[in-house]
Amino acid sequence: MIKINTILLFGFLCLLLPFSGNGQELNCKVTIESGQIQTSDRSVFKDLERAISTFLNTRKWTNDSYKNHERIECGIFLNITQMPAIGQFKANAQITIARPVYNSNYQSVLFNFADRDWEFEYFESQPMEYNDNTFISNLTSMLAFYAYVILAMDYDSFSELGGTQFIQKALIVVNNAQSSGRPGWQPLGSTRSRNALLENLNNPQMVDLRKNNYAYHRLALDTFDKNPDQSREKILEVIKNVKKVWTIYPTSIFVISFFDTKSAELAKIFSEGSNLNLRREAFDILSQVDPKRDIYQTILPK
Repeated sequence: MIKINTILLFGFLCLLLPFSGNGQELNCKVTIESGQIQTSDRSVFKDLERAISTFLNTRKWTNDSYKNHERIECGIFLNITQMPAIGQFKANAQITIARPVYNSNYQSVLFNFADRDWEFEYFESQPMEYNDNTFISNLTSMLAFYAYVILAMDYDSFSELGGTQFIQKALIVVNNAQSSGRPGWQPLGSTRSRNALLENLNNPQMVDLRKNNYAYHRLALDTFDKNPDQSREKILEVIKNVKKVWTIYPTSIFVISFFDTKSAELAKIFSEGSNLNLRREAFDILSQVDPKRDIYQTILPK
């Protein structure tokens, strides 16, 4: 089975350590970094970390039944960059999801997304209130949005377009939050915002990217141990589909996120293949669509 590139994936997978609470669908490890903030009372950061973990991991997000070992492994790394006033925060967030690969002990990173527009209010021991039908607070709306994105990505990986219902839930969160005027929710602005991510997930012209999620994980990785060459051919078809979308939407955050998530894994998969023509074809596509990374050089035969 594919070996994990420990150097490149360590940062992602260290977020995915088990959470000890009583969970529902999500097993989300929350980590808060507050070293940039000058304050003598740091207890609020630990309290915030606990509150976010509890909100995500004990809330029921679906109507499905989950056993403990079936919970979705995910992580939120929150880097607090400013505290303009007591109870006010600005931060960057990194959201990751991992998915188990059948017949192996390997977990594939399913999603790796950076959100630079976290602004929220929180006071120590503050209740985390949320309702799907209305905007209550920016913090809980952002957390709910990513809970639904995590579910959508995971369900899409097990059945083609299986996460559609959760994308619609995320759309409701975005629509409710737009009236707040807070960054990340508006249709105009950054192409890397929550709104831009949702637009990509909901865009009919990008539906092949969601179908790729199923083809890559369920049809290729889950069968890799039985027929590695056939799985590599399936993954080559996946990156061809990515290239088609990239040709139309070269700045798509969904495309960028795909390579942020999968570049190391793709390089490892193709570099170990025996079909030299397939390796060269994969290299040509990857180096064209994602030219900033030199890791694809490992795909080329020595």
